[in-house]
Amino acid sequence: MLVSKSAIAAVLALSCLVLVKPQVADAQAQRARGASAAAISYEEKKRQTSDIAVTIVTSGITCTCARFAEDIRDIVNDLRPDGLRVLPVLGVGGLQTLEDVLFLKGIDMGVVDEDNLRLLKKRDPALFANIEQRVHYITRLYNNEFHVVARKEFKTFEDLKGKKVSFNLKNSQTEVTADAIFGMLKIDVERLNYDNNEAMKKLREGEIAAMIVVSGAPQSALSRFRKEDGVHFLALDERSLPNHDLGAVFDNYLRARLTHEQYPALIPEGTSVPTVANRALLVAYNWPESSPRYQRLAKFVESFFDRIYQFHDGSRHPKWKEINLAADVPGWNRFKPAADWLARHKGALQSRDGRTLADLRPAFDQFVANYTASTGKKALSPRETEKLFIDFTKFLESQVTSQSTR
Repeated sequence: MLVSKSAIAAVLALSCLVLVKPQVADAQAQRARGASAAAISYEEKKRQTSDIAVTIVTSGITCTCARFAEDIRDIVNDLRPDGLRVLPVLGVGGLQTLEDVLFLKGIDMGVVDEDNLRLLKKRDPALFANIEQRVHYITRLYNNEFHVVARKEFKTFEDLKGKKVSFNLKNSQTEVTADAIFGMLKIDVERLNYDNNEAMKKLREGEIAAMIVVSGAPQSALSRFRKEDGVHFLALDERSLPNHDLGAVFDNYLRARLTHEQYPALIPEGTSVPTVANRALLVAYNWPESSPRYQRLAKFVESFFDRIYQFHDGSRHPKWKEINLAADVPGWNRFKPAADWLARHKGALQSRDGRTLADLRPAFDQFVANYTASTGKKALSPRETEKLFIDFTKFLESQVTSQSTR
């Protein structure tokens, strides 16, 4: 769908009418707010602070999921009394994250891998019988690659038989995935449980043969390896393991590649290392719709999805390029506020000429800058520009809807 300058100008003019209020009214409102703020009690402040908070549990601080939670916090946070505050919480990761969303008091959301629901139900069918009704996914985030870093004397997975290999922490996503994949390959190793930093130290010193990390590439801890450390990534494909049936692995995981651009110290330029990956999801506890926590999560979804274009900025983790809000996840139920938002914005998410809202944002910002400069109007504040772009996306949606009904 082509967007004309006149359409943007119309939205800009309408928004300016809303944004520019009479000075007298502003002064009165400010005085009223000042008087109200002075009257706020300690208990009221506690209530206000709690009423705007939502939590996201992730795994360790070096995990890509922690970086994603930080990015979400930085963009979505609005600390006004009626705003929204995102609180990332560092957990263990893996199946424990999903259990934390289910059982841990104060946890609203978590970043988990797609297979976690199936694995928990397999672990305890009675306890987790209706888990898909209690935890819903908000969106698919990115792919978590399976990294196996070994000393250079170990060329393939076969060479690791009987050797010491770190499967990361107990119940972490890495341990869960590594256990499944090594089981499918029927390769027995001496399993150890070290965090990333300890495993890297032992690998450099030759105390272990390999370490495993399941995380979105580039993973920050692994990026600290240098060429002189004498380690490399092991390939996982038919060529590297010709005597193994990899059908079960590829039935359960996505084919993926680690690249030189992600790990320049470990992968030569112009080459890549085949591996597999799992999908990372942002999930939420499905509170009753009438509950305050459900309403806060619904507000979070609205704010997060409305600002999804901001996550494509070059200052954010490169994995944000993989997000697809509309992608379905088999075996999981979509959180209703997310499904409702997608239904309302179905037309605007993908314009008719193939451009997404994220693609339109730079052109929109340039137009607003040119418009205010040429008309001599005062430049809009970041909050005003943000509101204007949201109004603009709603305008686009109305245009798509009206055209589709003609």
